[in-house]
Amino acid sequence: MSDPQTPTESAETPALPGFDELGLTGPVLAAIKDLGYETPSAIQAATIPVLLGGRDVVGMAQTGTGKTAAFALPIMENLDLSQKTPQALVLAPTRELALQVCEAFESYAARMKGVHVLPVYGGQGYGVQLSALRRGVHIVVGTPGRIMDHLEKGTLDLSQLKNLVLDEADEMLKMGFAEDVEQILAKTPAEKQVALFSATMPASIRRLAQQYLRDPEEITVKTKTSTNTNITQRYLIVSYQQKVDALTRILEVEDFDGMIIFVRTKNETETLAEKLRARGFSAAPINGDIPQPQRERSISQLKDGKLDILVATDVAARGLDVERISHVVNFDIPTDTESYVHRIGRTGRAGRKGDAISFVTPRERYLLAHIERATRQAPTQMHLPTTEDINSTRLARFDDAITAALAETDRITGFRDVIAHYVRNHDVPEQDVAAALAVVAQGETPLLLDPASDQLAKTLAADADRGNRSKDRPARERSDAPRERRGKGDFTTYRIAVGRRHRVEPRQIVGALANEGGLGRDDFGAITIRPDFSLVELPTSMDSSVLDRLSGTRISGQLIEIRPDRGRPGGERPQRSFDDRPKRSYDDRPERKPRHGRD
Repeated sequence: MSDPQTPTESAETPALPGFDELGLTGPVLAAIKDLGYETPSAIQAATIPVLLGGRDVVGMAQTGTGKTAAFALPIMENLDLSQKTPQALVLAPTRELALQVCEAFESYAARMKGVHVLPVYGGQGYGVQLSALRRGVHIVVGTPGRIMDHLEKGTLDLSQLKNLVLDEADEMLKMGFAEDVEQILAKTPAEKQVALFSATMPASIRRLAQQYLRDPEEITVKTKTSTNTNITQRYLIVSYQQKVDALTRILEVEDFDGMIIFVRTKNETETLAEKLRARGFSAAPINGDIPQPQRERSISQLKDGKLDILVATDVAARGLDVERISHVVNFDIPTDTESYVHRIGRTGRAGRKGDAISFVTPRERYLLAHIERATRQAPTQMHLPTTEDINSTRLARFDDAITAALAETDRITGFRDVIAHYVRNHDVPEQDVAAALAVVAQGETPLLLDPASDQLAKTLAADADRGNRSKDRPARERSDAPRERRGKGDFTTYRIAVGRRHRVEPRQIVGALANEGGLGRDDFGAITIRPDFSLVELPTSMDSSVLDRLSGTRISGQLIEIRPDRGRPGGERPQRSFDDRPKRSYDDRPERKPRHGRD
């Protein structure tokens, strides 16, 4: 490894070479030009030539410096499409990052036919992954836990691997994947190229690099990213399943003019826009697959006030400048801080005030520190609008609608005669008739929410509370001993069908359940491993969909069959301590017969 005291150091400068000068050619170069990339970032300019030259790399760079392209483009440049076993493996700490890296590879492969990229992560059925692996995959992007599962079952062949990337290595180690990463590294060919990227360089990362990398080039990149101070940045802790409901509430209460909502995929733009329209909002999707005339029409409608919300991907929103945009919502927060800065820069233009709201799942909280470092601003945590906030807003709009209707005097006069006719013939007070008309106008949807049945607010508050406790709690290494309950959270004990007989360890249980169920470190209480099963404490407030996702989870090849623990099964022998045994006096024992040969 290069001298750690004198790494290759780069800074963002306008004098960087073009992509064609870095050694990229043909369809890869054409693809990045199609994406609108003109000048490489500092990490790309420093790293791409080194990787193309065949040397290992240790890159120290913050999230958001463009390091995905730094390792992905050289892999694409040297890809052998005739080889059907995986040539490249990228390890990422979370499924969100794995999916984003996968999408980046697919965009860089747009000019190449027959490139197969497979995301491998918890929460997705094994069937999809197994089918893809059988057909043949060139690049695998996955989380350590699920990759280990495939290796143990023999369904992932790494014998012909040429490239291995450890992305966000420091985060992987913080999340307890150190042993998994080392085991994966040990099961790869000795002759391969390794790229390790980390925001920090603790001793554990340096030891990993020294052990598994061969004379790597060490590259350090410093960024100077910042955002407009006119933009107010906020975030909401929310699980993926609750995002749409949370967004609906924010849209009801927030005073916005025009808005862009950023999502990760093209399909999601269509899906979310449709859901918002069904809830009464004026929304339209915008993505790379939508014809240019339609995209221009949607942008024109946003400018003219005929449309209030655009649901967009990053590529589709590049260069979008509409004065009406007062709010930007990161429905899916990007792991790349450059993308984050680009997104929220769509508001707060020309000295105007802007608002940026980001939805952050409990597992994505670590990204907030990256955003703060990159933007030099700390986003403030916001809370879900309460039922009182929603009801107050709805009543105000209802009042405004009545006031506007009263101004239409000609129509009011006609309906006044209709109401009078009903009152005379049915002997009903006018006030009751007005209330009945309001019911007719409102339809089946209640005008006001009931605070007592606000399950969404309760769940989000519990998620935020667990997240806040985790920030204040020092990290500790996992061990084989049963884990103590963290804090005073409300836990329920679940039984899983793996134990000591299956050589299972607490770290494997945590890794598998976290990856498959989307759980965070603080969602785990005590873990007790018995001979044939284990007991795991999980939050009582956990969404039922988590158990659905965990139903097909395997650990060491064994289906875990997770279910709430109901105590000792009927056929199971109770475990008793010596103190539980019935007491017996020695004086009650029968007298023993004397042994032969003794007097």
